[in-house]
Order: sequence, then C-alpha cells, then structure tokens
Amino acid sequence: MEAFNMKHYLRSIELLKDKIDNFNQYPFTLPIIRNLDTLKFDKQVTFIIGENGSGKSTLLEAIAIAWGFNAEGGTRNFTFSTRSSHSSLHEYIRLIRGVKKPKDGFFLRAESFYNLSTEIDELKVTEFYGGVSLHEQSHGEAFFATFMNKFKGQGLYILDEPEAALSPMRQLAMISRIHDLVQLNSQFIIATHSPIIIGYPNATILQIADNGIDVVEFENTEHYIVMKEFINNRKKMLEVLLE
Repeated sequence: MEAFNMKHYLRSIELLKDKIDNFNQYPFTLPIIRNLDTLKFDKQVTFIIGENGSGKSTLLEAIAIAWGFNAEGGTRNFTFSTRSSHSSLHEYIRLIRGVKKPKDGFFLRAESFYNLSTEIDELKVTEFYGGVSLHEQSHGEAFFATFMNKFKGQGLYILDEPEAALSPMRQLAMISRIHDLVQLNSQFIIATHSPIIIGYPNATILQIADNGIDVVEFENTEHYIVMKEFINNRKKMLEVLLE
C-alpha cells in the first residue's frame, strides 16, 4: 500500500454485481450504478458532481449507510428515522477501508437537515453544535454552525449538497475549514453543484456521465464552464434564454 493511502479511511467501494438480481429496478437502472465496478477515493477530498437525478446523492447515501451513519444524517450514534426513503444500494456495495480508523465522522445532508436539527434538540446536545438550537438559526447559519463546531478532525465526513444553504461567502469559508480539517488528517466525500466548492485544490472530481463516472479537471467540469460562460457573457446568454 502506498504511504499516501494510509491517510484514507475509505479507499474505495465495489459494487457486488453478483448479488443483484435485476438491473432493471431502481437504483440499478441509474447509469452511475449500472456501470459501476470499483470507485477509488485516492485523495483526501473527493467531489461527486452531476445533473439532478443522476444518482450522486443515492450513491453518497449508500456509502454513508454502509459506513454506519444514520440515513438522515448525523454521527454513527444517531439512530432516529423520520421517514424511510433511502434505497437498498448500501446492501450491494463493499467498502474497502484504510488501515487507520477515523476518530470522528459525520454525514451531513441538506435534504434531511431539519430532521437532524430536531433530533439534536430532543437529545439536548446543542452544546456540540455551537450552543444554540439549530432551529433558532437560519438554515444557512445552522448548517454552517454544524460544520464549524461538530467536525473536529481525524474524521470521515460525507456531505450531500452542503452549498444548498450557504451564501457564496460561506462557501468560501467552508473551503477554508475543509482545508483545516484535511491538515488534521480528515477525509471528505462531497456531492455538490457548487463551482466554488469544487475549486478546492488537489481534490479528485468525479463527474457523472451517461456511461458512468469520469475523473475531470476543475476547468473541464460543466459547473465551471457554465458559470464562466454566464459571467463573461451574461447579457448574451440571457437574451438567448429569454427570447
């Protein structure tokens, strides 16, 4: 094993195709799943990007559940369930773990963050999230408070669309915090639409395509290309879109 991989708590995942009876049933109909064999996480930060409905959240959710996180988010100690809506994909993947075990970890997802905030209040553990009820803050403030206060380092952090509640400035602050935690031997796997967040250097960017997943450079992502084109040619693009 390369020394660099010693830092990785999750090295890769494998799809257990021999256990799947029908590839014509969801979620195996998704191209990202149907064409999956092995997916490697060879950097301390990995981004998964793609269009809505491409399956990035489904994949991230399966990884989180297979690791032992609650389907609606939180640490591995959370066991609540508001509404069971996750797929069975976690039963059909194998996690290839690193040598070292993380001392911390969190599954943060925008979709069910309200439910997580309610559970935190009911458990009376708000002191670990900044000392103020997450429900008493704006969605963005609560999201950011969780990220800044609960993540301690030496952890595996799985984030699903963390930009959903954050302003551009807070997204930049998130990049800085990610870097601090990476220096503390943390690993991130992040599904996102944000062209700001995926700008974090030395990360692997996995872009979901029709035939599976491609590794792409930042400047070749659809997120960067579309945003750059809009900023540089805003009036022209709007004329075309609104004619």
